[in-house]
Amino acid sequence: MAWDWDKLQAQRKQTSDSGGPGIPPGIEDVFQKIKLTKGKLPGGIWLIALAAIIIFFGSSCLYTVGVNEVGIIQRFGKYTRTTSPGLNFKLPRGIEKVTKVKVDYVFKEEFGLRTIEPGVQTRYAPSSGYLNESLMLTGDLNVAVVPWVVQYRVNDPYKYLFKVRNVTSTLRDLAESSMRLIVGDSSINEVISKREVLAIQAKDILQRELDYAETGIKIVAVELKKTNVPEPVQPSFNEVNQATQEKEKMIYQAKERYNNVIPAARGNAEKTIRSAEGYALDRVNRAKGDTARFMSLYTEYARAKDVTRKRLYLEAIEEILPKMGEKYIVDTEQKNFLPLLNLGKSQGGSK
Repeated sequence: MAWDWDKLQAQRKQTSDSGGPGIPPGIEDVFQKIKLTKGKLPGGIWLIALAAIIIFFGSSCLYTVGVNEVGIIQRFGKYTRTTSPGLNFKLPRGIEKVTKVKVDYVFKEEFGLRTIEPGVQTRYAPSSGYLNESLMLTGDLNVAVVPWVVQYRVNDPYKYLFKVRNVTSTLRDLAESSMRLIVGDSSINEVISKREVLAIQAKDILQRELDYAETGIKIVAVELKKTNVPEPVQPSFNEVNQATQEKEKMIYQAKERYNNVIPAARGNAEKTIRSAEGYALDRVNRAKGDTARFMSLYTEYARAKDVTRKRLYLEAIEEILPKMGEKYIVDTEQKNFLPLLNLGKSQGGSK
């Protein structure tokens, strides 16, 4: 059935005039009405249009940078300048674009754990779901679970935005490789008991790698959480630790005994040696003195034999006689010894 265009237009007009629902006007009708009303718009319409233009340019040209942020301006995608905190101006949207970067905020990346509820007693998610991050091999071929946290700030916004495609992913990869390097050079006991030392070493290595990659990141701190061995091997590990402690205890006891006995023995040996040296020195000095005395006597004897012989005899008698006790001198001409028999008693009676 062919369409009767004139009849259809007449029906539309009749429906519209009678107040019926009618059919919405087409795009041609809208443009036609705009042409008819051109130049007859009231002043309020122009004010509304002007306000809309002002709002558009104001919202795209004026922007505010927070106190802990800086604004990075790109013109047609190219970096042009960095703006400081406060109210700033830029060219409209489509020409210049602003990206705000927090430079005083401390960001955090967690490895081997995830924070559920921060606070005085922070609650963490079970570490079993992140073993691929924290499971490491130590230098003495033991397996350790090493969770840690990296805190950092943005110190170069330009490098942070434009030098690396994905800064967070790069940071996590470098942090994990640095920590595995440190743990791989340490024993299991060092990993468990010297976490602060390992954290400082990992921080230095990580910062050096981040600077080399031009990430614009400054590491604030690297913190190692509680380090342990995997649950399946904990009983065996505890037995090994107990045996190691017993070994250390025996070594300490042996050293204590050594420190008590060896110094005393050394002291006695030193005392014996000094006594022997003193005795040897005394004997040598005495021998030298006797030799010197003998030589002097020999010299005098060589000069005057009779006098020296008599003097030696008298000196020997002088030394011997006092040691002989009571002495009786009998005349060779005496024939009768009877008067001598009571000498001791008469001497005792006189006393």
